[in-house]
Amino acid sequence: MTGTTTLTLGGLLLALIILYANLKPWWTGGREIKKLSAFLKGFGAAACAAACPGGILGWVHSRSGTVANAAGERVGEGATGAAHTASLTGGQLADLGATGAFMVVLAVFAVGLAWKDAAKTDKRRIAGGAFVGSVLCLTAGVAGMLTWLPGALNATGDGIVAAFQGAGVL
Repeated sequence: MTGTTTLTLGGLLLALIILYANLKPWWTGGREIKKLSAFLKGFGAAACAAACPGGILGWVHSRSGTVANAAGERVGEGATGAAHTASLTGGQLADLGATGAFMVVLAVFAVGLAWKDAAKTDKRRIAGGAFVGSVLCLTAGVAGMLTWLPGALNATGDGIVAAFQGAGVL
């Protein structure tokens, strides 16, 4: 893969700016989940994709760090004059199995369909959520908080496969 699994302060800066831009309307608008749902769809799809060890979804996840680092370092240095290249402790989601990967593809596909049907503003929010989710999953803190996700994806996929194979029907 050509990408990074290490996030810099600049990359974190950019992700937090986009996160704030999406949380502010929700916070000031009565805190209705409807105002945050498009962003959360993108974030959830990106978190699922972050569990992928390779493939196109794993590649996009690692590239998001490269893009965030480059753009965030330019923004931070341009605004403050100080370098923002210090690396953060990296993290990753691991142990995704075949049935979990099956669930990731379904989740990302569902969010892709939601994006296709969304209004222009919600399309930007879904894309922003996906970018922020992917970038923040490169950090040890967020990846640590989501260590349960690959196991949940695997278990859900196992249950679906078992249902289609007729396990427990009789």
